[in-house]
Amino acid sequence: MTLPTSKPQKNPVAGMVEKRGLGIWLSHAIMVLGVLIVFFPIWLAFVASTVTQPEIVSPPMPLLPGDQFFINYKKALLAGVNVPVGTMLTNSLVMAIGIAVGKIIISLLSAFAIVYFRFPGKKIFFWLIFITLMLPVEVRIVPTYEIIAGFGMLNSYSGLIFPLIASATATFLFRQFFMTVPDELAEAARVDGAKPLRFFWDILIPMSRTNIAALFVILFIYGWNQYLWPLLITTDPEMNTIVMGIKQMFPSGDDVADWPVIMATSILAMIPPVIVVISMQKLFIRGLVDSEK
Repeated sequence: MTLPTSKPQKNPVAGMVEKRGLGIWLSHAIMVLGVLIVFFPIWLAFVASTVTQPEIVSPPMPLLPGDQFFINYKKALLAGVNVPVGTMLTNSLVMAIGIAVGKIIISLLSAFAIVYFRFPGKKIFFWLIFITLMLPVEVRIVPTYEIIAGFGMLNSYSGLIFPLIASATATFLFRQFFMTVPDELAEAARVDGAKPLRFFWDILIPMSRTNIAALFVILFIYGWNQYLWPLLITTDPEMNTIVMGIKQMFPSGDDVADWPVIMATSILAMIPPVIVVISMQKLFIRGLVDSEK
């Protein structure tokens, strides 16, 4: 007499692992596809910057880099179309760093004053700062231009930077972060004899490091991509930014565009923001997702 064999039981853990593995592969495949879709136009721009003009205008366009890399990039950096690209990159770099650093410094100090000092009308001043979020540069650009022209800041780095360094958004974010700092820290610093600026510099600034890094990346790209304001206050070609330069490279009328140089300039214009994002990637991510904010 044979005993009936028990029916094999399915392992639920193995099924979960199998489903999870399938989900991981599927998510990675979708992510790789998205990266390829985003990267393909950039690759075409890079290829176009390494070939000759007839190869670009004669279809089909090559998909592999050509042998004109050094020639086209040297022409862009040293000659350009109106102004050497190297000069425009320098102008954009100074402007972007000045705007980012200026916004962070002013926002840190204003948020520190709003949170840790008592003075009449503190809430009113904060809401007046916050209301400026509804007034973009385009709305106040005429009076701002008149003020900058009156101070003689046209065609200068100060004219490019100073009107754009006030930031209600950064002030609000730093205020919200400072309000999460325990009051015991300020009390302990006061007991130890630390002055307000000492407390600000030795305690609040190190605690705000990730927030500062995240805002620096965002504000640097904001300053780098500025077009309308530099277009208005710069009449000297030597003060052109890289965004203005790319726009001016496109021909008007029956002129022929020098597409290899334009594409080389576009690739060069992407390098500084990419370097900033990559170099500050860890701090940038922590500043955005840190649960202690």
